[in-house]
Amino acid sequence: MGEHNPLLRLRELGQSIWYDYIRKDLMESGELARLIREDGLGGLTSNPAIFDKAITGSDLYDDGIRQALAADPDMSTPALFYRLAIEDLQAAADAFRGTHEQTQGQDGFVSLEVSPDLAFDTEGTVREALDLAAQVDRPNLMIKVPGTLPGLGAIEQLTAQGINVNVTLLFAVARYEAVLEAYIKGLEARVEQGLPVDRMASVASFFVSRVDSALDDMLEERIREGRPVEHMQGRLAIANAKLAYAHFLQVTQSERWQRLKAAGARPQRLLWASTGTKNPAYSDVLYVESLIGADTVNTLPPATYDAFRDHGKAEPALEKDLEQSRALIQGLPDLGIDLESVTDRLESEGIEAFAKAFDHLMQGLEDKRARLTA
Repeated sequence: MGEHNPLLRLRELGQSIWYDYIRKDLMESGELARLIREDGLGGLTSNPAIFDKAITGSDLYDDGIRQALAADPDMSTPALFYRLAIEDLQAAADAFRGTHEQTQGQDGFVSLEVSPDLAFDTEGTVREALDLAAQVDRPNLMIKVPGTLPGLGAIEQLTAQGINVNVTLLFAVARYEAVLEAYIKGLEARVEQGLPVDRMASVASFFVSRVDSALDDMLEERIREGRPVEHMQGRLAIANAKLAYAHFLQVTQSERWQRLKAAGARPQRLLWASTGTKNPAYSDVLYVESLIGADTVNTLPPATYDAFRDHGKAEPALEKDLEQSRALIQGLPDLGIDLESVTDRLESEGIEAFAKAFDHLMQGLEDKRARLTA
C-alpha cells in the first residue's frame, strides 16, 4: 500500500501531516494507532470547536463525567472539561510517543488550546499554559496560543520557559513575522541562561481557506463591477501562505538563526490550518496539494485527510511561482482591497468563533452534568 499512499510521499518531501480532530474513541478503538502506522500520521490538533462536537455531541464522555464528579462533586465545569480533554490528549500523546522518539522530538505532537477568553491576556495565557502543560505532563504536548498582539509576549515567555507552543489563528504574513521573532527571542533567552533548546519544537498555524472565503466574496463584487479578476479567485490564500514560507526560508538562512541552530534549536515550522476546502467549486485537496514543502506541517480534518489519501498528488509546491504570488497580493490595493483589514477581521472572527464554541461546550457540559447526577 505504501507506494500508492500520497500521505507517505509527503513525509519524504519534508512535510508532516497532522489530524485536526480528536474524540475519545479515536484512541480507544485503535484507529489513531492505525493512522500512525499506515499513513505515517505525525501529530494531532484540537480546539474548542472540535471538543464541543466530541463531548456535547456524543455519550462517550458520560462515564468520565460521572467518575470525575463522584470524586469531586464541587468541580467547576471548566475544570471538568479540562479533565476530560487532558485524558484524551494524554492518550493521543502516548500513541504518538514512538513518532516523537524516532524523530528526536521533531514530530509526534498533540495540541491543547488555552481558554479562548485569554486571547488578549498575556499573563493569564502564560499561567494557564504552564498549568495545562504540567497537568498533561507529556514531552510531546504543544500548548496552543492565539497569535494576537498580546499573544506575542506569551509566546516569547513560554518558549523561554521551555514550553512547546503551537501559535494559532494566524492570517497575516506581518503577524507571522512577529510570531517567528517572538519564538527566536524566547530561544535566545534560554541559550543565554545556559538552558537546553534541542528538544523544543514550535509551529505557527497559518490559516488558509478562510482567507480565500473572505477575499473571493470581495473579488465577486469586483467581477460584478466588470473588472476581470476571475483569475485571482481561489489563489490569494495560497499566495499569502507562500509569502509566509518565503519569510521562513529567509530567517532560517540568517546568521542569527544559524547561531541558535548550532545550540541545537529547531525552526518553528509553518503549519497550514483551515485546509478543508470551503468552496465546492474548488478541488477538495486544493489546500494540501498547493502547500507542500520541507519543514512544514499541514493539519487536516478527517474528510480532507481521506480525500488526499484517496486522490491527492504529492509534489513540492511552496517554492514555486513566488513572484506570481507576490504580484497577486500586491495587486489587491488597486482593487480597493485592504488585505490587512481583512486579516484583522478574520482574526477577530476566529477568536469569537472559538469563544462561542467554548461557551456552547460549557453550557452543554453543564446540562449533561445536571442530567447525569440527577
